[in-house]
Amino acid sequence: MKVGSIHKNSKTRYFAVGGYFSYEEDRIKIKAKYKKENLKLKKEKKLDLDAEIKSYDMTEFEKIKIFNKIQDIETFHGCVKVFDKKYMKKEIVDSNIFFNYAVKVLIQDCILPELNLQENDEPIEFIISIDNRNIRVGELNNLETYLKTEFCIYDDDFKITYYDSKTNYGIQLADLTVNTFYNSYKDITIVENLIKELKPKNFRVSLFPRNSRNKKQNNT
Repeated sequence: MKVGSIHKNSKTRYFAVGGYFSYEEDRIKIKAKYKKENLKLKKEKKLDLDAEIKSYDMTEFEKIKIFNKIQDIETFHGCVKVFDKKYMKKEIVDSNIFFNYAVKVLIQDCILPELNLQENDEPIEFIISIDNRNIRVGELNNLETYLKTEFCIYDDDFKITYYDSKTNYGIQLADLTVNTFYNSYKDITIVENLIKELKPKNFRVSLFPRNSRNKKQNNT
């Protein structure tokens, strides 16, 4: 998932890519927990159960309730890379190429450190689900090819799957996660209470470039 604009003409300062990852053993459990809380929230708000509820439609308290149901699942890890365009030396010429690069940096900085690769030399299959709303048809295979090339010295494999967020609860949870930390940089007052409730052991968030950090994140 990504938040903010990476188009070269965009005036927004931040861009974020991220979501969450888990081991296969907890994948279904995480989606089921989120779906249950999502449907409960729609009923409370008297919303169409088939409609997608976005993170900006939720109150901070409602988001806290959702994360409190999910963040203790053993292999759940929120992971977000926030890009501060103010400190980038070159403009983003091609948003699709930069998105591919951003996903690579996310994997490298926020996911691989959590996998204890020194203790496990078995190949890992990364199955990455992405919202298809901003992907042009001709670019669907680009990211998978790019990641396999960038990590070609490892035995790990990458499989990219694209879904419509309206019907995929995993994508919706990823959206909620990345929006939370994007807003923590854009305007901390929006999510200040929520950030305090999140457990550092379950989240890995960092800023790019590293030397542009302008506020301390308790969960980096």
